[in-house]
Amino acid sequence: MRSRAAYLYLLPILIGLTVFTAGPIVASLGLSFTQFDIGAAPKFIGTQNYSEFLNSALFWQVASNTIYYALLYVPSSIAVSLGLALLVEKRIRGIAFFRTIFFLPVVTSMVAAAIIWSWMYNSDVGLLNYLLSMIGIDGPKWLQNPHSALPAIAIMSIWKNAGYNMMIFLAGLSNIPKDYYEAARLDGSSAWNRFLHITLPMLSPVTFFVLVVTTIGAFQVFEQTFVMTNGGPGVSTLTLSYYIWQTAFRFFNLGGASALGYLFFLLVLAVTALQFLARKKWVFQQ
Repeated sequence: MRSRAAYLYLLPILIGLTVFTAGPIVASLGLSFTQFDIGAAPKFIGTQNYSEFLNSALFWQVASNTIYYALLYVPSSIAVSLGLALLVEKRIRGIAFFRTIFFLPVVTSMVAAAIIWSWMYNSDVGLLNYLLSMIGIDGPKWLQNPHSALPAIAIMSIWKNAGYNMMIFLAGLSNIPKDYYEAARLDGSSAWNRFLHITLPMLSPVTFFVLVVTTIGAFQVFEQTFVMTNGGPGVSTLTLSYYIWQTAFRFFNLGGASALGYLFFLLVLAVTALQFLARKKWVFQQ
């Protein structure tokens, strides 16, 4: 009776997962092998969608943009988040205020943040170039230059999301036994050595979790490029998520968008698998 009651309670969730998650995943896999434009019935074309994208220079440019963004964003975001966590770890008067300030961008709408940063990046009246002009530096055209547009988006994303990982690192830091630090101090260990030989190894499981989650999030970048650059200048900020949306809802090629989605999935799966294979070399196992 208890198991039957449990299944009844789980039934609404299971139905929702089947209809809105598993169903679309299976349906999109089928669509990826078809030529399916809105207004016409799907036509089976085998692996043509996949071969066209894999032989397309644009696809590889978009994939390289996405990987480049991830390389810019992931290490910097983790370093900033860990630095913030170390800053606000101490239990002193007023520290909760600073934790709240650092976390506030996380609860801010990504679209709102992207619009505000677009104004800040404005080459004529933006705050950043104004501050640079005060010290005699002629600021660049941040979002109009194909070399600086993607790094500029990465900087905005770090500001937006660093507070989330900061809280995860704070939880990890609170679980490190204080006895280790006290013993190291008695042995005359410096603060840097304590960080290098105690904090980093003991925090490595948390760092690994943050690395995997942040990497997957970086590959899914969409709102920033949509709002700030619309994929430009040229295709310099066109990422895979935006390319999938563009293929489906601008060019109405739903079969091609489905194929792109699975190519995207395979790329993320490969990167995540490499991270799991490499974790034994640096993640501390208790």
